[in-house]
Amino acid sequence: MDLATRRRRAALFLLFLIPGLSISSWVTRTPDIRDQLGASTAQMGIILFGLSVGSMIGILSSGALVARFGNRPVMGAGTLLIILSMAVVGGGSMLASAPVVTAGLFLFGAGMGGGEVAINIDGAEVEQITGRTVLPTLHGFFSLGTVVGAAFGILCTAVAVPVHWHLAAVVAVTAGMFAHAFRAVPRPVGKPRGEDRQPEVGTAPARGRVWKDRRLLLIGGVILAMALAEGAANDWLPLLMVDGHDVDPALGSAVYTGFAAAMTIGRFGGGFLIDRLGRTPVVRASAISATLGIAVVVFADSAVLAGVAVLFWGVGASLGFPLALSAAGDSGPDAAARVSLVAMIGYVAFLVGPPGLGFLGDHFGLRYAMIVVLAFTAVAIALAPAVGARSALPARTPDAEVRP
Repeated sequence: MDLATRRRRAALFLLFLIPGLSISSWVTRTPDIRDQLGASTAQMGIILFGLSVGSMIGILSSGALVARFGNRPVMGAGTLLIILSMAVVGGGSMLASAPVVTAGLFLFGAGMGGGEVAINIDGAEVEQITGRTVLPTLHGFFSLGTVVGAAFGILCTAVAVPVHWHLAAVVAVTAGMFAHAFRAVPRPVGKPRGEDRQPEVGTAPARGRVWKDRRLLLIGGVILAMALAEGAANDWLPLLMVDGHDVDPALGSAVYTGFAAAMTIGRFGGGFLIDRLGRTPVVRASAISATLGIAVVVFADSAVLAGVAVLFWGVGASLGFPLALSAAGDSGPDAAARVSLVAMIGYVAFLVGPPGLGFLGDHFGLRYAMIVVLAFTAVAIALAPAVGARSALPARTPDAEVRP
């Protein structure tokens, strides 16, 4: 891999670390924020709806923005919104204002939805250039960020650091990381120029073409299920353990950290398995692991057993999203449009998941609300062949150093 491509890949890794660090900082403090706001479970679902709406706006606009401006500006704007959002959420917590917290989560969703699509499109292109598995490792840095952020969140929870000071520290750290990483992103990356313009990304003709691809829609089904499994844990796991298994908030955050660690291990180790076994068996095994883990969390009355099962949930949810994006990228022509479409389908989980699970949780309890997630991951087991039976990415040749 040439130096420019290595720097490009490293910058993408760091840009994916930032949202992981940010989202886990929010998630680990959800019990404290809920108490400060005096919100019920259903009201927390409405607050999380701000995250969902922002995510969908970011997703729906990202393709057109990338086509018009290129990947670099979209990545930069999205990451800046994520950093700003943590300051707004912290301010809302300090003011005990649910609307301000909702607005902060809206900004986070818009930044994450739009920026992540651009980064995923670029990551899929790096895979095609190098002939190497990149997307699982890319998402592994997101999970690594969640582990680091969750560990820091647990510490802040244990010593009763106010939420606004905790999130202010996160803003300072992520701003420094962004300033360092963004300089390494080449300005021409993804920039449509002259005859190289890519009108297919986010345009109506492209959407019409890819929506007719049956295999791509099945891949979308896989990513929807696995994104819901990941998103349900990111949004609700600490509260699920606190309210559903009667653990204290610090232990609930610790369980979430275990989930994030399992996600990280799965994603960093996934490339080895994918290159040797292929995507289909890895996705099938991942869906089985997530299904079993969620089932134990829902139906077992032991908090210890549920905590162990969360590790299976995390490993199972780790590879579905990136592998579905990778499969979409090489499923046919117009790779950027395909990745954008499948990512959009996946983020539907972030739209319907938080408020839907919150509503069900308010009526039946969060444990039994997770049966919905369980059903989706069980369907993903059957849909796994859609991601492709290829046993490995094509072997890299010297000509692969430079894209034709």
